[in-house]
Amino acid sequence: MSLRASLAMYDQLPALRAANDRFWQGVAERLALAGVDAPASLDRSLSHDAVWRQPDLLLAQTCGYPYIRLLKGRVRLVATPVYAFAGGRGTERASFVIVRGDRRAKGIADLRGARAAVNDHVSNSGMNLFRALVAPHAKDGVFFDSVVYTGGHMNSIACVREGRADVAAIDSVTWGLIALHAPGMLEGLRILCETPSGPGLPYISRIDASDAEVAALRAALAETIADPACADATSALGLKGIEILGDADYERLNALRQEAERLGYPIIA
Repeated sequence: MSLRASLAMYDQLPALRAANDRFWQGVAERLALAGVDAPASLDRSLSHDAVWRQPDLLLAQTCGYPYIRLLKGRVRLVATPVYAFAGGRGTERASFVIVRGDRRAKGIADLRGARAAVNDHVSNSGMNLFRALVAPHAKDGVFFDSVVYTGGHMNSIACVREGRADVAAIDSVTWGLIALHAPGMLEGLRILCETPSGPGLPYISRIDASDAEVAALRAALAETIADPACADATSALGLKGIEILGDADYERLNALRQEAERLGYPIIA
């Protein structure tokens, strides 16, 4: 069976696509030496979420909240990357709550009645962590005046910057990558605060990937990130290393959902 690999979670800018291609080249070369039939190039024919359950999946990256809510038991965890950007330590990542620079708010409580932009209803960084932050401040299940779903963090950034929304929670890795490669996209915006943190976006493989295959993937990822010959690519992606997490680590994201529900705030509203 011909296998596929995707790194679509952080692939939206030209510089990121080039870095992902170079990074995957290093990973694929090491997999080949380990006897794994790795594709020579990344598959960009499917969306970032459509690839997660493909029966021929060798490697992709998912979001922690859809992993624990939708994918657990249907895919295999491979590893969780460690990023160099602010907003986290190790595999722990928070989101940045952003507003326009001219807004006088000093904390989330000051945004009652504002218009919120959310990237996706199952996103951890844009929804679940944001919900956990807002829940203690909501009254009768409501905090914002309105909520718009944008389809992606970059769209949410644009919504706030252009005045179509007042606030959004942005994945701190996405923010760091944009600040590095396209800082003009962030002009006129500021970080108001951080959300609670949780384990970051894991790499996954198909459910029937063998233990030997998963071990080879972990070794190839770690070795490529550490390889000085790949430093340009890994620096462009902000990659520092990987750690091995389990389902119990990602259950913490479910606990944030449960606490928000206990507080009467099941959805961002």
